[in-house]
Amino acid sequence: MGRDVPALTFTREDRRRYRIKMQECLETFARMLRESRFEAERPQVGLEIELNLVDDRAEPVMRNTEALEAIADPAWATELGRFNLEINIPPRRLTAGGPDSWESEIRDALNHAEERARSVGARLIMTGVLPTLRQEDVGEGALSENPRYRLLNDQIFAARGEDLHIEVTGVDRLRTYADTITPEAACTSTQFHLQVSPEEFAAYWNAAQAIAGVQVALAANSPFLFGKELWHETRIPLFEQATDTRPQEIKVQGVRPRVWFGERWITSVFDLFEENLRYFPALLPLCDDQDPAETLERGDIPELGELTLHNGTIYRWNRPVYAVAQDKPHVRVENRVLPAGPTVADTLANGAFYYGLTRALVEEDRPVWSRMSFSAAEDNLRTAARYGIDARLYWPGMGEVPASELVLRRLLPLAHRGLERSGMDGAWREPLLGVIEQRCVTGRNGAVWQKEMFHHIEASAHCGRHEALRRMTQQYIDYMHLNAPVHTWPVD
Repeated sequence: MGRDVPALTFTREDRRRYRIKMQECLETFARMLRESRFEAERPQVGLEIELNLVDDRAEPVMRNTEALEAIADPAWATELGRFNLEINIPPRRLTAGGPDSWESEIRDALNHAEERARSVGARLIMTGVLPTLRQEDVGEGALSENPRYRLLNDQIFAARGEDLHIEVTGVDRLRTYADTITPEAACTSTQFHLQVSPEEFAAYWNAAQAIAGVQVALAANSPFLFGKELWHETRIPLFEQATDTRPQEIKVQGVRPRVWFGERWITSVFDLFEENLRYFPALLPLCDDQDPAETLERGDIPELGELTLHNGTIYRWNRPVYAVAQDKPHVRVENRVLPAGPTVADTLANGAFYYGLTRALVEEDRPVWSRMSFSAAEDNLRTAARYGIDARLYWPGMGEVPASELVLRRLLPLAHRGLERSGMDGAWREPLLGVIEQRCVTGRNGAVWQKEMFHHIEASAHCGRHEALRRMTQQYIDYMHLNAPVHTWPVD
């Protein structure tokens, strides 16, 4: 939900008009799919990274407005919390520019932003959940100034009718309540975009769903929240709970959550947008002036504003996206399961694994989703979020196996094959997927390093928990800037 919205209240008439416009958008979208009016000849990939802002002591700092003004780059935007920023890396062809061009572009953008943010007393850190974040840091005052966040907050609580209940049990147990959605701001992610043709969308979405648990197991980086050691990827349950519009009575009736894995394999991108309208009431019923059917009839491309705004308030772990770029419509899969960080090198390795593996799975004669239940894929995601790289995951033909074994024996060769078919030669593939291989061999990802380093500091320095988390986070930032993959980070 990236657009700005005005601060206002909604009437029943607003909601009725919005429902009608969404249906008109859906019907127009269906016609566009039938008539093949989509850009698919030069598919591109894209990347968004959400970051936290901290001070020199690695404590959260509420200065995203000042940092954004200092950075002065339209690629950067605010996020939900005043201690968050987001960068949108321009879309590109996967193999454009050679093996180092994308990494250089991202690092240059982050280094520039870091330099400018430091002028206003802030530093950037890429991590799934900021380890030094305390519960008092996510009160109402931490909401970003943009009115869309206040409006979204008000609408979620109007739908719930009661405070949010957040409960996660891992090594420690967190049980708390919140009267704003600001705890969601603790969740900072990496989002990979993959433009595909409408005809191939269902296969790519199904493939992304099938490997979501594997992705999280490999890249978990969120073991701490509010001073407690919880899941390896605590961001997953926190995000689910911090945006839940359902009180308990509605949950037991089977109403779908706004943060949603889904419930079935699909046969068309239309299935997902249709589900959006069928299952989810509008949070932000804002209508624009465009008539989508009339716009299409005269030969122009409709924005489908109501359809896309509604889609932006439904947080699927793999989200369908409709967009218009350079006067041409396209659809893409937005992969949202991964945390931010630890480094750009790790991020690009995660991307290479995702892009290569999904392509290989799509091109298999017998797709994995025809041999695997949807519930097994969902169970894999939850298991991976809890246990990280130590998780045991189900895969057809192998049964339940350690995540590292599954990747090394079955999935890494597929990722190589998919990247090769995308035109990426071995000199580029090997370093990227070699990072994934070494994570599996060493059993070390961001979550493992954070946990080990925290316990080492706590034991050796004989300090309190928050001080150990603070020192660990400072060390994390230093290593992050070196850009060595996290499996190489020492614990000392």
